[in-house]
Amino acid sequence: MSESPEPVSDDAARLCEEARSLAENGEAERAALLFQKVLALGGTSCRAQAALGLAVVLDDAGEVERAREADRAAIATADPEYGPRAAYHLALTHERAGEHEQAAPAWRVVVDFGNPAYLPPAHLALARIADDAGDFDAARDHWEAVIGTGDPEYGPPAAHDLAQRLLERGEPARAQRILTAALKLIDRETAPYAYGRLAVALGISYLDQAIGAFGAALGEDPADAEVGPLATELLARTLPLRGRGGEAAEVWRRGLADPGIAGQVRARLRRDFGDAEDDGDPGDLWWEPVVEEAVSDGTLPAVAGEAFGALDHMYALLAVRYADEPGERRPGETHEVLGRAVRVPNGYPWGPLLHESFAERLRLAMGTPAPNRPEG
Repeated sequence: MSESPEPVSDDAARLCEEARSLAENGEAERAALLFQKVLALGGTSCRAQAALGLAVVLDDAGEVERAREADRAAIATADPEYGPRAAYHLALTHERAGEHEQAAPAWRVVVDFGNPAYLPPAHLALARIADDAGDFDAARDHWEAVIGTGDPEYGPPAAHDLAQRLLERGEPARAQRILTAALKLIDRETAPYAYGRLAVALGISYLDQAIGAFGAALGEDPADAEVGPLATELLARTLPLRGRGGEAAEVWRRGLADPGIAGQVRARLRRDFGDAEDDGDPGDLWWEPVVEEAVSDGTLPAVAGEAFGALDHMYALLAVRYADEPGERRPGETHEVLGRAVRVPNGYPWGPLLHESFAERLRLAMGTPAPNRPEG
């Protein structure tokens, strides 16, 4: 026969302590009964503590609605410590269920209590709710409130989120100030991930500011003969780093179309090209315009992939036939394979240029026109 539990004192503080101890030892049902007993005593100084304790125990047991009722009871006491903690717990139950609209009032209650320990997470949650709703002004106020607390846990993510929105709105200088201040809140050794996120965001803000400065330098029409070519290159090469390749292509095109700076812009565009053949002008090489356009459009990797793909296809056609024993070849098969290899470039935009180059080489060497371009 099991021993009956020892009688418990009706002292509210002692009941709360015993209930807390029971909850920590996994005896949730007994803990809930004791918390409820404290609440039954009426308006004691431990009422808020007991209500919050009951809410946590019920929530852990899966009785979420009853837990929320207990949270509201704790909030109603206006206790400066357990009131905001209960509102925090209530908000989390809604967040966990994906009920962000219902969570927002609870987070606002946390803010209204004004307890510094709970303000950072409450403001951050409200900022994100406002941001999701498209209310930038409200979100910004809450993010700034978090940053203003100097909290090392919640301040950095608030700074990161606000900086992202400022960058999207074309305000890189403000984003820089916020990120620079937030970096001072982080211990790089203990929080390398958080530090890295802010550092990258800060770098992006400088990129955006540089893009604005380079663009301003090109604002005059026609462009300054000394500054224009450099600004054109810097702007065109920086824009793709922010995923704005289409704008970069337009910057190159404008520079190449400006007679005052076109020569210098072209030289900067071609700075990574290989040296031209000693006996010819680069413009005489059929692929030079293709490569130049690909660089300005940001499509050079695609063109390189096409060229290697065509080479691979042509090589495969010829190599398979070469690997066969001569005795196995049927009459005319070699000519057929060569024809298929010659037709490979036809499917690429630069294919006609290749054929025209061959036709001119043949005319110069043999004095006869080349055959028509082989159809695919």
